[in-house]
Order: sequence, then structure tokens, then C-alpha cells
Amino acid sequence: MRPDATPEAAEHAPTVFIDATLFMGMHSQDDTVRVAAKSFFAARLAAGDAGRVYMNWEQVGRCDDLVWGYERGVQDDYYPFMDVLHTDLAIDRVPYDEDDLRRAFTTPELDGLPTHERLLLAQVIGRGGVLHTASPRLLKAADGLPVVPIGTGAEPSFPAYLEDLYQRSLVLKVDSDTL
Repeated sequence: MRPDATPEAAEHAPTVFIDATLFMGMHSQDDTVRVAAKSFFAARLAAGDAGRVYMNWEQVGRCDDLVWGYERGVQDDYYPFMDVLHTDLAIDRVPYDEDDLRRAFTTPELDGLPTHERLLLAQVIGRGGVLHTASPRLLKAADGLPVVPIGTGAEPSFPAYLEDLYQRSLVLKVDSDTL
């Protein structure tokens, strides 16, 4: 829970979802995106269990699919950071359910989005959540959808053990437009 939040407010806070664009945004070639994504995760990590986020299985897989497209040496430098962050950050990895599938294709606000984004947003909506994303497409289509852009600011540091892994992982840089 945030230091300025009451226990009652924390109980009614929306479920925070993240997507692959936000997670891989920490390795964006665009430093504005990279720093903003890193700031999001550093703050959530510092908050402990109160920083809990949800990420569906498909979004985890989308991260892996992107990383597996790089040569083995880059993967070997990247994965220790991802492994430790996924272990230390309070991330609940969740599957879709039948209601998510139905909602994805019956919610008019989701029309026109690619299937993976329709499914993700249907899951977020069904759980009363908000999606934090670095996706340019979702941010353009966000009108009326529970989508939150990443912030801005100075680059924070992760705890030393994780910051070292993060710096090493930066051999992997992704084009923000492909996120």
C-alpha cells in the first residue's frame, strides 16, 4: 500500500495489469520509454506486495518470443535480469477465462484492435482493472478504455543486485515501434 493510502482505499484500488510493451519497454531504444518503464517497475518493486501487478500468460510469452529472436549471447545477458525481476516483483501471472474470450469479441470498444489486445483488455475490464502500457496503438485507442500511459521523470535505480543485472541486460535494445 502507498504510504499515503488508507487500507480502505487500497482495497478498492483497481487491479493493475501490465503488458509486454511495458515490460520490454525497459529495453527500448527510446530512452524516454526505457526510463519511464524502468521507473514503473522500480516503484512497484519498492512497494513490495502493495506493488502487485498482473500479467497474463500471453503477454509473458510475447516477451519471451521477442527475446528469443536475438542471438544466444544477448539472451544470456538479458534473462538473468528478467528472471530475478519476475521472482522479486509481486507479479501474478494469470490465464484468460471463458468470460474474457466472450467479452473480447462482444465489447464494441474493442473493435478494430488486434486479437491479442482485445483479449488483454477484455481480461482487464472483466477484473475491474487498469492496463499500464507503452503501446502506441493502445494509447491512441484508449478513449474510454482502462489504459494508463507510462509516466516520465528521472531514471531511478533498482536495488544494487538487480541494477547490476539490468545494466548487463541492456545489450538487448528493442525498437519502441515494434513493442
